[in-house]
Amino acid sequence: MDALALDDFTKYKFISNTKFSPNGENLAFVIHEMDVDENKYLSNIWVYNVSTGEINKLTSFNQESSFVWLDENNIIFSTVREEKDKKRLEKGEPFTIYYKININGGEAEKYFEVPLMVTKIEPLNDKKFVLTGIYDRKINDLISSSPEEKEKLLEKMREEKDYEILDEIPFWSNGHGFTNKKRNRLYIFSFDEKILTPITDELTNVDDFNISNDKSKLIYISNTFKDKMEIRSDLYLYNIDNGQLEKLTHEDPFSYAYANFIEGKIIFLGSNMKNYGVNENPKFYLMNIMTKEVEQIHTDFDYSTWSSVGSDCRYGSNQEFKVEGNYFYFETTEYGNSYINRIDENGKREKLTTKHGSVDGFDVFDKSIVFVGMRDNKLQELYELKDKQENQITFFNEWVVKEKKLSKPQRITFNTKEGMEIEGWIMKPIDFDETKKYPAILDIHGGPKTVYSGEVFFHEMQYWSNIGYVVMFCNPRGSDGRGNEFADIRGKYGTIDYEDIMEFVNVVIENFSFIDKDRLGVTGGSYGGFMTNWIIGHTNRFKAAASQRSIANWISKFGTTDIGYYFVEDQQAATPWTNFEKLWFHSPMKYADRVKTPTLFIHSEEDYRCWLAEGLQMFTSLKYNGVEAKLVMFRGENHELSRSGKPKHRIRRLKEISDWFDKYLKPNI
Repeated sequence: MDALALDDFTKYKFISNTKFSPNGENLAFVIHEMDVDENKYLSNIWVYNVSTGEINKLTSFNQESSFVWLDENNIIFSTVREEKDKKRLEKGEPFTIYYKININGGEAEKYFEVPLMVTKIEPLNDKKFVLTGIYDRKINDLISSSPEEKEKLLEKMREEKDYEILDEIPFWSNGHGFTNKKRNRLYIFSFDEKILTPITDELTNVDDFNISNDKSKLIYISNTFKDKMEIRSDLYLYNIDNGQLEKLTHEDPFSYAYANFIEGKIIFLGSNMKNYGVNENPKFYLMNIMTKEVEQIHTDFDYSTWSSVGSDCRYGSNQEFKVEGNYFYFETTEYGNSYINRIDENGKREKLTTKHGSVDGFDVFDKSIVFVGMRDNKLQELYELKDKQENQITFFNEWVVKEKKLSKPQRITFNTKEGMEIEGWIMKPIDFDETKKYPAILDIHGGPKTVYSGEVFFHEMQYWSNIGYVVMFCNPRGSDGRGNEFADIRGKYGTIDYEDIMEFVNVVIENFSFIDKDRLGVTGGSYGGFMTNWIIGHTNRFKAAASQRSIANWISKFGTTDIGYYFVEDQQAATPWTNFEKLWFHSPMKYADRVKTPTLFIHSEEDYRCWLAEGLQMFTSLKYNGVEAKLVMFRGENHELSRSGKPKHRIRRLKEISDWFDKYLKPNI
């Protein structure tokens, strides 16, 4: 077997968007892969025939990542194929073109065009659709303009592209750029008449919608705001036949996570955020459509209802909720793993998957379930679930476990001084020699309300194991998978979580004598970047650090990032005016004059979640105080650099981090 190379991840395949056909006979999904030479991702639709087991590639233009089933045999997908349409996009004209393709054969044909950038679309029939699209006041006139008027408006837009007018918060969003006065608006689109009818107004942002089985109603979750977006949402019912709109919001403030129709009622997930803030695990509710009475569905668990298991080997999005028959299907994160569950109206929960690892999305038809999973330290594949037994049905990435040397994580647990169990893992170097001493890298997850898993493939960790490092990682307090109380570190960042991580390092070093305690490195991104910054200001035990997309200063994060003004207030229980000293106490920059650790900073220029200013502040502080430091900034990238950045940028990022650790942890090699 060969060693895993740094750039092997560019050969992996990633699976997303699993959807059963209306009759359940076929399942379509998207395969993404990388084109390093062109520095981009290639996406195509594939189809799995449930009865025969055949899997075939349906499209081959390498840009088909968003689709829906039109009927049992036809799929519509968005793409831009013709040169004239590509030129329109280059000029800044917003539109989405849909093509139709029959899964039984034949070429894709242009079907219709929507004069908006569509974010979600669902058919009512083959001529009428419900959709959400990005509404922007500045370009609204383009929709009804003649070609001549459109050209003039586009020219005006080009003249004004060098400045932005901001009059609300948030004014930008990670991965979406400037969003001032832009809203994800809900529409009915008539294909025959080419009429786009808005359901929501110019200030309402729609999070999601679902349509009733008889196509007569739809329900949607939205947030309407002017000047400042509050952390709350509303629930609405829209009658498609007569256009009647009804507000269903049952409590305010309330954060609705999902809503759909079930057996003549409405089932929804959400939280009033009163006990644990914005990260509070949602509860289940039923609403009577006629009386609007709401009752909570009492369940037997306290988990988040999605997968928060970390990996750097995913691309694209997947469905995490589904109503099918009289069941509501969803995911949970429990300790370091995620599972598919279902509940009925009485709150009876069934845990449908039991194997450790990650469920990265699924779809259900009748009682048939197909899901994207990471199992046994393998990359993503499709699995079929029948009678709680999993059957692997794709083998796109099987070559990795067959041809490459991989390290299997070993689970470790210990109890905090308060008696709380903490779980973590170590990965031994490939070709391990018990007579040798090895350097080690501590990798800290983001979030903080996410988890690491010992059963999920993580490329950077496997690569470091292949080049002679022990890799160690854990889920300290603040992590997901253990309930609200365990995850709640509001106002405690850098205290109990820091204690857990340091105690984990102590336990690992005490129990594994092959680790050289004088050659330890630490890295992490987002919350992990915050914690890396915090650690180097509170201990000198690490000989090198790599801080990625980090937080240095809670005060600047409050005023500059897309979530800062509400996330900081919620997570630190303070604003710059109510408790400046507390925000400064929890800011790694406060302790930067104590740092002795050589530190690499990785940041993206368009990361509006943990803005570039955070990395610059910490980098400048270390340089000012005479500490060896380096900052690598990636243009055209955002907070997702390590997970969905351009292939060449992802290669360079991992090389920079690995070279930095080699320089300080392998000085004589």
